[in-house]
Amino acid sequence: VRANSLTATYDGTEKTASGFVGETAQGIPVEANGQTYYVTGLTSAASGTDVADSQTTIPVTGTAVVKDAAGNDVTAQFDVKVTNGTLTINKRTVTLTSATDSKEYDGTPLTSKVVTPGGENWADGEGATYNVTGTRTLVGSSLNTFTYTLNDNTKADNYTITTSEGTLTITNRTARYQITVEANSAADTYDGTQKS
Repeated sequence: VRANSLTATYDGTEKTASGFVGETAQGIPVEANGQTYYVTGLTSAASGTDVADSQTTIPVTGTAVVKDAAGNDVTAQFDVKVTNGTLTINKRTVTLTSATDSKEYDGTPLTSKVVTPGGENWADGEGATYNVTGTRTLVGSSLNTFTYTLNDNTKADNYTITTSEGTLTITNRTARYQITVEANSAADTYDGTQKS
């Protein structure tokens, strides 16, 4: 008989692997010599929420009892072997991407504070706070840098987190600023000294 296994991605909810493959209300059906027998008396169960709760072997407990279709105990005629199950909770993947933005030069800094989670995203009720430090004032491009801090209810071990920084771009103005420079003038009456 083979215990059930479960592989799931972390989502913040409890996962359970229990019972046996093909198990019915009568027990675990086994075919032998054209007859159907049922194995009872065994249990297998494991539960977990976090990636750390994964189990490579779920213990099978109890004493196997084999009955024929009529309900007779024929355990002595069988050697019952058990294959253990597993419970695997995989990490959830999240990609954090800061915004890309651009504008013409106007002498003020360009910033964009938005960070968008993608991939499988955060599990319900979990997440992070973001500190976006990217800024650009002069013509050219630079990365929209940021850092993040996980919320108190969000465990790093349950996630594979990658970051992707957007780009901040300042372009030359289409209409240039017009600047007029006027030299100083002076007027005076001749007195034999140099004037400037």
